[in-house]
Amino acid sequence: MFVIRQIRTDDVPAVLKLARLVHSFNLPADRDSIATKIARSRRSFADRLEDPRERMYMFVLEDLETGNIIGTSMIIGCVSWPGNPHVYLEVSKQSFWSEDLQQGQTHKVLRLGTDETGPSELGGLVLAPGYRGHKDRLGGFLSNVRFHFMGLHRKSFDKRVIAEVMGSLTPDSRNVLWDYLGGRFINLSYLEADVFCQHSKEFITSLFPTDPIYASLLPPEARNLIGRVGDEARPALAMLERQGFKDHGHIDPFDGGPYLEARLDRIPLVRETSRVRVVGTGRVPASRVGIVSVEGDGLPDGPGAFRAVRTTFAEDEGGIRIPRKMLAALGIEVGDKVGLTPTESTRRTPAKATKTTKKSKSGSKGKSS
Repeated sequence: MFVIRQIRTDDVPAVLKLARLVHSFNLPADRDSIATKIARSRRSFADRLEDPRERMYMFVLEDLETGNIIGTSMIIGCVSWPGNPHVYLEVSKQSFWSEDLQQGQTHKVLRLGTDETGPSELGGLVLAPGYRGHKDRLGGFLSNVRFHFMGLHRKSFDKRVIAEVMGSLTPDSRNVLWDYLGGRFINLSYLEADVFCQHSKEFITSLFPTDPIYASLLPPEARNLIGRVGDEARPALAMLERQGFKDHGHIDPFDGGPYLEARLDRIPLVRETSRVRVVGTGRVPASRVGIVSVEGDGLPDGPGAFRAVRTTFAEDEGGIRIPRKMLAALGIEVGDKVGLTPTESTRRTPAKATKTTKKSKSGSKGKSS
């Protein structure tokens, strides 16, 4: 069985191991950076941040049979603000025409852009290789739990949501686009620049040219990486596109991977998320599958704790029924309120099975949005 929960301080070694599988700006393979992010995430879940712009929520996927942490994902509540911009390259086209020659050319143009309006960002999605392609669709669970959480706490996030999809790297963790473009203006390797960006983005805006850069001047092997998604990131791209994320011509200045964007209120899984009461357990038909979660300070994971499972469920009068083992995994009882996001079916016919007769607990472990 698998559960997604908020990250804990003792998860640093496991998350560092996962971070070494990818080269993600949001999840650097650096112990101190990860520890800092975990502390920030813990304060975010507990609503104890002095600056609400620093909100960041990190989730881990745990295999309950082994106790191993096998995946991560995160939400950054506010990716930029005045003086701390989100930096990207805008990709556009510019056409030229010669009357005398009666011929023209259209060129792809790159321009450095910044955004200080504070969109929310999805990131840090990593699943251990041995669990990819799992029958329980663990990659989708890790990705979709972020929409589930945002649906429960919509006021904590911006109306715009962005997500970077990793570009293509060489086997020795280089990026050819950086070698021929960014590296010509910034005397750092791709990995060095990526690590330094954890501390400051000033070097990008100070050293990168603001004038248009014509992609035609780059060699084909670099030019072909503009907006290209790495092979391992294609499943993540497909999941984002299913939720309405669109490519608006912005790419990461380091690896050339695309930034996608969606409006929070138009993301299907966000819209379909609600709070319901668990009214029973027992056998539940497998026709409906969704994410069910519980929140509250009374859980073992600490203040503002969050736990979620991917489970079958059935709608019943006044709430839902879920398998008893899922009730135990969440640490709740019949009568408690939970978050619900249907993910894999459209059937909405009420179940007719007999409800569990166990009396409801008073109150709820849910946290108000």
